[in-house]
Amino acid sequence: MSHPAYASPDTPALPLHLVDAAGFSAWRAAQPAAIGAWLDAQGFDGAAGSFALLPGDTGAAGAVLGVGDRLDPYAYAHAPTALPAGAWTPAAELPAAEQAALQLGWGLGSYRFTRYRKAKGAQAQLRLPALDAETLAVLQAVERVRDWVNTPTQDMGPDQLEAEARALAQAHGAQVEVFAGQALLEHNFPAIHAVGRASHRAPRLIVLRWGYEYAGRPHLALVGKGVCFDTGGLDLKPADGMRNMKKDMGGAAHALALAGLVMARQLPVRLTVLVPAVENAVGPDALRPGEIIATRKGLSVEVDNTDAEGRLILCDALAYAAEQQPGLVLDFATLTGAARIALGPDLPALFANDDAVAEAWLAAGRQTHDPVWRMPLWRPYLRYLHSNVADIANAGSRMAGAVTAALYLERFLPENLPWAHLDTYAWNDNSRPGRPAGGEALGLRSAWAMLRARYAG
Repeated sequence: MSHPAYASPDTPALPLHLVDAAGFSAWRAAQPAAIGAWLDAQGFDGAAGSFALLPGDTGAAGAVLGVGDRLDPYAYAHAPTALPAGAWTPAAELPAAEQAALQLGWGLGSYRFTRYRKAKGAQAQLRLPALDAETLAVLQAVERVRDWVNTPTQDMGPDQLEAEARALAQAHGAQVEVFAGQALLEHNFPAIHAVGRASHRAPRLIVLRWGYEYAGRPHLALVGKGVCFDTGGLDLKPADGMRNMKKDMGGAAHALALAGLVMARQLPVRLTVLVPAVENAVGPDALRPGEIIATRKGLSVEVDNTDAEGRLILCDALAYAAEQQPGLVLDFATLTGAARIALGPDLPALFANDDAVAEAWLAAGRQTHDPVWRMPLWRPYLRYLHSNVADIANAGSRMAGAVTAALYLERFLPENLPWAHLDTYAWNDNSRPGRPAGGEALGLRSAWAMLRARYAG
């Protein structure tokens, strides 16, 4: 296993001392007087996010890195860009959990999106005796989400998203089936077709299946919103609201990257992944406000707003997922601005019809420092989705927008099927250590930890 963030075990490396504010005084007292004076002169006190180079006879003899929570990967994420280029290795042996956090944080802090321009300058590398395979797989899943979301729609439309799913399937021996264009109507996915029909790129439902040869395994279904660009349709978004809508396939990116983790780590499940992939475009055949569209489940939907399109494609995919009779359904979607207003960009909104699933995901979020925040499925708010002419409207009042979106999705699943819905931003508005501006995996690592605990013990 290799990764550009990490040096090979035989690479010469300088020692890196990891200290926190609580342990800094004891560590400093154990250093030579000249080193203590050097650190004092720089005002270094071991604060989280800080660093200092240690002098040697011919240059730096090492460095000291200030960290906070030693189990938080982001505590180490400033290292690759703060330290001089070259290899660095922990000066002391670390407990396995701390070393895994260091490995992941270093990788998160090393990420750069280089598809359209070369990276400038070399970064510091981390040398460890051995890389933890699962930590590396988690990092690669995060990088997939970032790369896919950062790629503009010209190179990440429904057809390219299908190609990424096929490449992932080929790497892990999975099967892919695709219903595209007219085939969506022929196979009863009318809502997906309605949203994507105005684009010159055919809408489609991408279906990935893995592990089906093991009949006794529990069945897991993952669903991801794949709106590869969202103009808002005829209810057109303003320019600032449309600027970053290449990220509206962030739910699909999360579902596919999580599927990659499930397959790479051989989680003992049967896996079904459903990605409805469309472009919500403006054109002669664009979906109109006030139209009544059919859905796979048989419910008629009045289109109150064409910019509430994600739930329209997801409802067909969720209905199909339920037909496969899985034991658990998880869906990921960049679904509502209301969730961002309520919780900000860092906290994905979690909705679940099963308390045990919700609590398990919340606990995994705390464990992995990849938090989610549970929001209520307050069913009295279904009144905001009332239609006078159809079974349900796709939008309505501006009240409780994230809640009503989740309630809409819930209508397309049977009551006894455990389901969780993550309304995630999939984006960083600005850069912080380990969190570069652009596409981001939010809730992915905690979802994986929850699934691993559920199925692998």
